[in-house]
Amino acid sequence: MSPPPENSPTNTAVLHAEYSNDERRFLLKLAHDAVDAAVSQRELSLQLCPAHLSEPRGAFTTLYREGELRGCVGYVLPVVPLYRTVAESAKAAALDDIRFDPVTPGEVPQLEVVLSILSPLVPIRPEQVEVGRHGLVVTLGLGRGLLLPQVPIEHGWDRETFLSQTCHKAGLPLDAWQHGATVEAFTAEVFGDRDVR
Repeated sequence: MSPPPENSPTNTAVLHAEYSNDERRFLLKLAHDAVDAAVSQRELSLQLCPAHLSEPRGAFTTLYREGELRGCVGYVLPVVPLYRTVAESAKAAALDDIRFDPVTPGEVPQLEVVLSILSPLVPIRPEQVEVGRHGLVVTLGLGRGLLLPQVPIEHGWDRETFLSQTCHKAGLPLDAWQHGATVEAFTAEVFGDRDVR
């Protein structure tokens, strides 16, 4: 299996690890199983998991094929237990990312998974945003956009560009973060298949 490109999430700065290697391995296997089940149109059997992985958390699942992005979907708010968030976001990344055709059965063995487990959202002042550490959510009216912490690193953005591009993702003017939009931040523990071998 080809590794993700050099600017992939697993090559960004690693924050304090909340999840053990065994827990990471469990979640990554679950994501692969969820993709396989979804593409095969069969039910995923969710087994009992460690209590730590049953805590409600937001998470994103990113799929790569031969080093290229193949799908990325996630849930920001901690609505369901983490293991269910991973299973549901993996299925959605495989089938429902509108930027890509659905994953085919032949692609499943070639996929590499990267997970981003999100901390709770907290309000943040623009000058407190740290590129490479924080992910952002910008909200104004019905417009809401999110970018993961690794995105500004991948694109070489500074803080102001990161804020502006999060506004753009929300469908808002680029300077909305200076004119009444709510800015919230989160951190993410990012790990993938290469990190647990």
